[in-house]
Amino acid sequence: QVQLQESGGGLVQAGGSLRLSCAASGSLSSRSAMAWWRQAPGKQREWVGSITRDGSTNYVPSVKGRFIFSRDNAKNTVYLQMNMLKPEDTAIYYCNTLPVPVSWGQGTQVTVSS
Repeated sequence: QVQLQESGGGLVQAGGSLRLSCAASGSLSSRSAMAWWRQAPGKQREWVGSITRDGSTNYVPSVKGRFIFSRDNAKNTVYLQMNMLKPEDTAIYYCNTLPVPVSWGQGTQVTVSS
């Protein structure tokens, strides 16, 4: 069973950058893709985008051009580089496997101040 741990969140001013990591305890080699999600206070969890094993990416329109996904299959880790952050990006960020999700990690809090 793959276990996921997100890290790298923090408090940043609008316009700043953060890099999140998602480390898997087991091998991701059997998984076709990884997705990033986020949940803002009082809102449902929102899909942010995904990255396939070969690096193809998809993004929700609100982050396209600002967020960049990458992955290191040898390290069983995926990354989310967040640039030009906005207050509306404030949320807990999660990763999970696709197409079949595993148990959710604890997420990592990102807070963007205006």
